[in-house]
Amino acid sequence: MPLPDLIEIVPPPAPAFVSITVPGSKSITNRALILAALASGTVTLSGALWSEDTQVMVDCLRRMGFAVGVAVDLAEEGNRIIQVEGQGGLIPVAGTEAAPLELHVGNAGTAARFLAAMVCLGRGVYRLSGVPRMHQRPQASLLRALRELGYRVDAPEDRLPAVIHGTGPRPGAARVSVAESSQFASALLLPGRVAGWEVAVSDANPDELPYVEMTRRLVAAFPHGGGDFRIEPDASSGSYFWGAARLLGKNRVEVARWPGSGWQVDARYPDFLDLPSEVSRERDLGDSIMTAIALAPLEDHPVRFTDLGRLRLQECERVVALRTELTKCGALVAESGDSLLVRPSILHGAEIETYEDHRMAMCFAMLGLRIPGIRIRNPRCVRKTFPNFFRKLAVQPPFGLGALVLDVATGRVMPPNELSAE
Repeated sequence: MPLPDLIEIVPPPAPAFVSITVPGSKSITNRALILAALASGTVTLSGALWSEDTQVMVDCLRRMGFAVGVAVDLAEEGNRIIQVEGQGGLIPVAGTEAAPLELHVGNAGTAARFLAAMVCLGRGVYRLSGVPRMHQRPQASLLRALRELGYRVDAPEDRLPAVIHGTGPRPGAARVSVAESSQFASALLLPGRVAGWEVAVSDANPDELPYVEMTRRLVAAFPHGGGDFRIEPDASSGSYFWGAARLLGKNRVEVARWPGSGWQVDARYPDFLDLPSEVSRERDLGDSIMTAIALAPLEDHPVRFTDLGRLRLQECERVVALRTELTKCGALVAESGDSLLVRPSILHGAEIETYEDHRMAMCFAMLGLRIPGIRIRNPRCVRKTFPNFFRKLAVQPPFGLGALVLDVATGRVMPPNELSAE
């Protein structure tokens, strides 16, 4: 049964103790899927996130001719064990100029960028397309770098849809700007080992560098000859439950198996449960800065969030969306340039527009753990990265938060088994 169009979060009593597991990292899973397909042997990925973005990647790899097996991961229902038969840098299936192989990437930025570089190693023609929002998101720097490496890329205004003519590995060097997205550099680094590419990164804002470093470290640690690789939990997804700890009691909620590798910038979030007067997306947090912004009205001092420009280019215009929806709830929020100033506020319930953005839905659901009357429109959008998110809210402690989730249209309390956004 699909989630209703509008749900309401009813705040739970403070739990005695909760230990929440969260699914695997989306960033690592989609990077690992590319590396597994390029490996010289079979790679088994455990702890792999199973969500819309990773399902898009698996579907595209299968369309390209890779054998990909998917099995249940008993440790976390939002994960899968994924086995990929690597082809040593070869891509088994390609299209022709008259009939390109169609690869639909939905609104998955990682799939769009990573596959654009990978298909250059094929020998044929590929057409990448997505949802309308994906066709608005930046691609130009990556596509220019692919042309610099000698590949033909046909793309109106250097955005998707794009037709890419693969001619196999072509050793060479390219410079790529990450001013708009670190994924451009990661896209080139992932196949760079088998393609013979030398990649130079320019315009590197500090908030982009951790994701590029993640890619470099993953490439170095990956079993390229085949083998097993475990994916750590997603720190951005975990930030919502550290946020719940801030709302329900810091000693009452924890996120199990919190990653300690240093690969994910958002693993820093537990250090920001008590927000300082300024938080920067460049210096402090990645996507989890949205969680901090949503909870900032509950602090006893103003908090300024800076360097938010990248948020404007993602699944929605997130700076405006956060300001608009927090204001609906009574928050005092001022936008100036790429900064938001959030003042202590008396909040109330409101109907939250999610803009088809999974992180908007999850951020404001957290507010619903404290503020009665928070209603989330289109909660199904969490399927992008965390399909069982609302189940985690509703399952009774110690494995969930024990909140009630109402179908607003009927007033019915939804049981946890109906709260997966499939």
